[in-house]
Amino acid sequence: MSKHVVVGSGPVGTATARELVARGHDEVVLVNRSGGGEPIDGVRRVGVDVTDVEALVSLTQGADALYNCVNPPSYDVWPTWWPPVAQAFLVTAERTGAVLATASCLYAYGPTDAPMVEGQVDAAQGTKGRLRATMWAEARAAHEAGTLRAVEVRGSDYLGPEVTNAHVPVVAPRALKGSRVRVFGSADLPHSFTDVRDMARTLVAVAARPDTHGRVWHAPTNPARTQAETVADVCRAAGREPVAVGTWPSAMLTLGGVVMPFLREMRETVYQFQRPYVLDSSASERELGLAPTPWDEVCRATAETALGTPVPGRPVTSGR
Repeated sequence: MSKHVVVGSGPVGTATARELVARGHDEVVLVNRSGGGEPIDGVRRVGVDVTDVEALVSLTQGADALYNCVNPPSYDVWPTWWPPVAQAFLVTAERTGAVLATASCLYAYGPTDAPMVEGQVDAAQGTKGRLRATMWAEARAAHEAGTLRAVEVRGSDYLGPEVTNAHVPVVAPRALKGSRVRVFGSADLPHSFTDVRDMARTLVAVAARPDTHGRVWHAPTNPARTQAETVADVCRAAGREPVAVGTWPSAMLTLGGVVMPFLREMRETVYQFQRPYVLDSSASERELGLAPTPWDEVCRATAETALGTPVPGRPVTSGR
């Protein structure tokens, strides 16, 4: 018998649960606060408050792996929301012996002009970046001390099935209607986008391999595209003509942040769209034998999510 507990039923958590079922695991538990959500064949949904350590420990007893795929309810609560949640995962992994596999982002690296590679120093100075770096440092220290087993997977901005609240997916519905859209930062700098299914495949792969534990892995990710190119590719995937892609004035984050906490918090991470932001996943592709989902399929799935209906497969780029 094999048991896997996935906490967080957003796009990454859902993709992870589906991947576990596809790999034939006996018991896959998908956790959110309410226990609700669309039924998934082979998956048992359970409602647990992730900060309730005793409940999480009880649920995870006998599990091979515990997957941290949770997301804070809003961008402005990270400093208060994450610490107790991260601690709950560490305690649960220690008390149950389940491998802790965490889905994370690239914030911990901080601004960089070179492609981000596995093993580089976490040098973020911003609040969110330091927080994610601290979470991994604490998990790695516990792993090295032998009190638990931990591994982390990092990806860039998400595309793919069920992704709606990310930089390109949030403008995709408007673009697919033929309307001009705006993005933050520059629309014309290379930027990496990771499919949530590739995050899931990497999480499941490293959780099962003891030789991968104690380090950070990058999810397989396609070559970087600009935001404008990516919006155009999503449009073509649905058989629509690309639309014009503009940018929001930089002052919007300052002025809008006065009344909108989300925009205020965006100021810390907007650098990701003001310079090349490139994820190098060659190490995980080489060592784990994984490859990114073909770009045409990534864009098609993103378009289908935005439209709420299937679209026929078609090429979206040429000469990439």
